[in-house]
Amino acid sequence: MDELGRKSVDEFKKAPKTPIIVVLDNIRSMHNVGSVFRTADAFLVEAIFLCGYTPQPPHRDIHKTALGATETVDWLYFPTTFEAIQTLKSRNYTLFAVEQALGSISLEKFPEPETKIAVVFGNEVEGVNAEVVNLCDGCIEIPQWGMKHSLNISVAAGIVLWKLAEYRFNQTETN
Repeated sequence: MDELGRKSVDEFKKAPKTPIIVVLDNIRSMHNVGSVFRTADAFLVEAIFLCGYTPQPPHRDIHKTALGATETVDWLYFPTTFEAIQTLKSRNYTLFAVEQALGSISLEKFPEPETKIAVVFGNEVEGVNAEVVNLCDGCIEIPQWGMKHSLNISVAAGIVLWKLAEYRFNQTETN
């Protein structure tokens, strides 16, 4: 384990964060929530905003997939996603729904973020609420070539957060 260079909880808390906030819009599955926490930890994401009926830690089923990431990643609960978005806008975040929508930006063409961003992931069945999409500055779409054209929210979060964090890690390596 020492060779992996893992941070302690204290080192994680003190480490510079990737300026990304993840917003979970009415996610049903505790396993999906735990998985997003774990991914957010992996990429040093700033925080997760849990909205609506999205399950909140502490809970055994969240912990099962988070593997301790609920102790490292900061999170806040909002009764509605609208409230979370208002908070983010007041803090000058640019907001993107991860959703297939008219005018969405394909992830591989998404430009390097120049500002703090928040990405909204939606319900496993319904996706990001249409009213929430309308409050965002744009949509990011993950290109897909198969029949289904949908991904589990935890998989989508992993793909999107890697791409967005990649810019930061590439800059760190060149400096």
